[in-house]
Amino acid sequence: MTVTDRPTAPVARPPKQSLPGRISAFVRNTWRGLTNMRTALVLLFLLALAAIPGAVLPQRNLNEQKVDQYIADRPTLGPLMDRAELFDVFSSFWFTAVYVLLFISLVGCILPRCLDHFRALRTPPVRAPRNLARLPHHHNETVERTPDEVIAHARTQLRGWRAEVREGERDGEITLSAEKGYAREFGNLVFHLALVGLLIAIAVGKMFGYEGSVIVIADDGPGFCTTSPAVFDSFKAGNINDGTGMAPMCVRVKDFKADYLENGQAEMFTSDIAYQAGADLRDNTWRDTTIQVNHPLRVSGDRLYLQGHGYAPTFTVKFPNGETRTESVQWQPNDVTTFLSSGVLRIDPPGGMYATEAERRKNQIAIEGLFAPTALMHGTLLSSSFPAMNDPAVAVDIYRGDTGLDTGKPQSLFALDTEQVKQGRLAKEARVNLRPNESTTLPNGTVVTFDGAQEFANLQVSHDPAQQWVLVSALIMMAGLLGSLVIKRRRIWIRVYPADDVAGTLSKRRTVVELGGLARTDQAGWGSEFDRLRERLLALPDALGSDAKNTRE
Repeated sequence: MTVTDRPTAPVARPPKQSLPGRISAFVRNTWRGLTNMRTALVLLFLLALAAIPGAVLPQRNLNEQKVDQYIADRPTLGPLMDRAELFDVFSSFWFTAVYVLLFISLVGCILPRCLDHFRALRTPPVRAPRNLARLPHHHNETVERTPDEVIAHARTQLRGWRAEVREGERDGEITLSAEKGYAREFGNLVFHLALVGLLIAIAVGKMFGYEGSVIVIADDGPGFCTTSPAVFDSFKAGNINDGTGMAPMCVRVKDFKADYLENGQAEMFTSDIAYQAGADLRDNTWRDTTIQVNHPLRVSGDRLYLQGHGYAPTFTVKFPNGETRTESVQWQPNDVTTFLSSGVLRIDPPGGMYATEAERRKNQIAIEGLFAPTALMHGTLLSSSFPAMNDPAVAVDIYRGDTGLDTGKPQSLFALDTEQVKQGRLAKEARVNLRPNESTTLPNGTVVTFDGAQEFANLQVSHDPAQQWVLVSALIMMAGLLGSLVIKRRRIWIRVYPADDVAGTLSKRRTVVELGGLARTDQAGWGSEFDRLRERLLALPDALGSDAKNTRE
């Protein structure tokens, strides 16, 4: 007998989803994944990981010269790192992407939790479990009271708890459900909402703020005014603020004082300044104040910080025709311990001294070398032994020729253009060590005199319209975190019902009291708190009867 195979029924395939449906499903699943708390934690970890290059590598907004030197020392790897924006970490596209995704994830996680917490506040405490003896903390006792008296006393002892009284399943049974510690979840939500506010405040500050640094020689000179980004040595505008519309402010540096420890470590920088802002600009009124490190001047919504200092050597050049030029230019500290500084000073001959422009260019003076605030000589080699200006000296090379000032090519403030020297347009004519008021004479009769040095202050003008909100958000974050850590979430249930008397009937004066407690969080100390609460709940006042007699089970 042959059994023929029966034809199998065709498998019903699900209908093919339309393109809008697939797009909707993709967006919905992506949103669910992004707003997951696990995703928020991963993004927070990635943000911390992405900030590591910003702490390890030099950043262009802080020290562009150091970044250029870093790239020059690594001709292969340096340009690749620059293309990956590792020297502009906090303004890079990838750091911004992680920042924005974290912000969206936090908002998507917090808003549903806020709604759930609001519903929980309006929901009465849960009913008492059927078997309170199965809870971690429980107690059973018979008291000489009526159920109503026990519940009334318990409600007076549970002030501050959210309580709900319900009728039980058996005759005369009453249950009381009480819960406390809702502020724990509220503190947790406040912490996360404040974190979102902190991120928003930081983003607003980066978008609408600006920051500029300028070096001012401390001699009560002309100073500077915040009229344009061009007055700053370095300027960083926000993503929306282009540097125009700055709050006008004028500053003059009267003096600068640095306090050092015996080992040369700086202890404090102090500068006396005069400033104008607001109506003072119209009245030409100067106000005196003192700024220190971490003690800025706050005016017109801006902050003026004293960041550091250095030295500006002063040279006087006397040309063969008797005319003189005196200039002071800040030199860059190479050693922050001893403030041994290097730099260059370029001086043009007086106008009309030479018949042609080409001849004038051939007689420009450039002075390049080292400055030591406290000179320490190793033979003819100059170094510095202390950062204070106790015994200043310079070791300089003096050049004569075309310094390249008129070529229009940008040049470093602290170094000569080596191409001018290689091409023979700038020739070295002297190498000398000079102390204040000492001079040297060049072959053509030009006399170069070292007059000493002046201190300069490095000032920073910062504008952050959301700075106060950053502080407020940080304080609220700390308060919310403290509340979420200190407050304990716990529940307690009380079930009372009349006890059976000797005849097996319900007693009117004897009541069985069952207590159960549950801590919603793993907190040490809830057991002892439950015991104290049990004693208070069962310690009926004498007004209810002084002949109370308890039978403990």
